[in-house]
Amino acid sequence: MSVFASLEDRLRPVLTAAAEHAVQVDSDAAFPTATVNALREAGLFGLVTPVAHGGLGGGPDDAARVVERIAQHCGSSAMVICMHYAGATVLAHNASAEVNQAVAQGEHLSTLAFSEAGSRSHFWAPLSTAKADGDEIIIDARKSWVTSAGKATAYVWSSQPMSAEGPSTIWLVPADADGLARSGPFDGLGLRGNDSTPVAANAVRIPASNRLGGDGGGFDVMMGQVLPVFNLMNAACSIGLMEGALQGAAGHVSGTGYEHLSSHLRDLPTVRAYLAKARVKADMARTLWEDAMAAVTSGRPDTMLRVLEVKAAAGDAALDVLATTMRVCGGAAFRKEVGVERRFRDAQAASVMAPTSDVLYDFIGKAITGMELF
Repeated sequence: MSVFASLEDRLRPVLTAAAEHAVQVDSDAAFPTATVNALREAGLFGLVTPVAHGGLGGGPDDAARVVERIAQHCGSSAMVICMHYAGATVLAHNASAEVNQAVAQGEHLSTLAFSEAGSRSHFWAPLSTAKADGDEIIIDARKSWVTSAGKATAYVWSSQPMSAEGPSTIWLVPADADGLARSGPFDGLGLRGNDSTPVAANAVRIPASNRLGGDGGGFDVMMGQVLPVFNLMNAACSIGLMEGALQGAAGHVSGTGYEHLSSHLRDLPTVRAYLAKARVKADMARTLWEDAMAAVTSGRPDTMLRVLEVKAAAGDAALDVLATTMRVCGGAAFRKEVGVERRFRDAQAASVMAPTSDVLYDFIGKAITGMELF
């Protein structure tokens, strides 16, 4: 049962913080500490954590709706929270009561450490190794992108299995473990505050009890637990960015114009047509997103197809919609105060973030022609 409807009061200070700090987060490539702290103080760290451990017991749709609202104001904040809820979902299913209680109490910021330089967007096929040494596990790896790398409490980490069949095993790796090295700071085109950097593990030792699920069971965790909620939330980021940009563009063309003609930009039929097409495209993506959430929460037979479609569709729609808002706002779009340029840069990430749009389209094509996905 959805809990999002009851979260409006809790969410309000989070949205305020995201809006107030978005420009500074972007310009300084600064981690969105104010938004994360507001989320913690609102008791929303544990949105997807079971009620038995002090969380709110929310589902993938609740997480996605929270991320979408935040993304309207700050893409970096939305991505940090997206990755926290993705990691927290794995912890909810596989971690100890102590770890889950820490998440619910706002003491544990989570993230995923799946993607690697060697297997690139094929995140389900890690090259990382994990070897048993008594009651400890020794991990070696080169993770290519880890959001909140310097701020997370621990990483939900993938490696090759120790001895079992299967492509991967999942671990909880403390971010302060000896032997971890982060390359930073992040200085990217967009999502500049998401603190996403490569993380290398050189003979990192963790307790064997930090395994999340069975040895060799990582693929099931990734596809059954992570992929649905991550794709819904990643699509939520794209949809939120579209919404924020469309609101900004509509406000700009309604309030700016040709003083010598006593007219506004919105009086131009071409401007209205561009915005109308962008609005339709954004609404189509939102409708698919809503249907994908309904499929996930109800367990419909077409759930996996919708999960694959929603990230690709929303990400590509965002590229088109944000390009359109830049166009209709003209030269003013290149200035920071309109708020379109920042969202335009943030929107570029979704299509190249694993699973990339191209990988997803290949999966969708396989699914609809009766082929095995993997």
